[in-house]
Amino acid sequence: MIKAMDDEHFMRHALREAEQAFKADEVPVGVVIVCADRIIARAHNLTERLNDVTAHAEMQAITAAAEHLGGKYLKDCTLYVTLEPCVMCAGALHWAQLGRVVFGAFDEKAGYRRIGGRLLHPKTQVTGGVLEAECADLMKAFFRKKRSL
Repeated sequence: MIKAMDDEHFMRHALREAEQAFKADEVPVGVVIVCADRIIARAHNLTERLNDVTAHAEMQAITAAAEHLGGKYLKDCTLYVTLEPCVMCAGALHWAQLGRVVFGAFDEKAGYRRIGGRLLHPKTQVTGGVLEAECADLMKAFFRKKRSL
């Protein structure tokens, strides 16, 4: 059983990734994927750098974790992401059969839940709102900075 403190610990690692995205002028979303209490993949948004709308943090991390494990299914893994996944990423998480998804801030505008929570694999457990305030504050700071330019 995962303890709330473990969730906060790994979400702080995801927040560090989001801060890297912020510094690179990317939408500040960060991810870590954990398997057997070890981080096996970490990523942040790269859509601007790669000029690729699909280069979300989750997509980058899924690829890295699958490479690390030598297989496409991530059933025994937990993905920690600072923002509720979008529909595209939820679909990828479904196909990767993630065991668990933990997200920080809720995304009422573009999160997968707005069209229904059935996008993830039926066996995937979901926990939302872990370090929600810190995750949301980073996102708000980014867009405040963008609007002031």
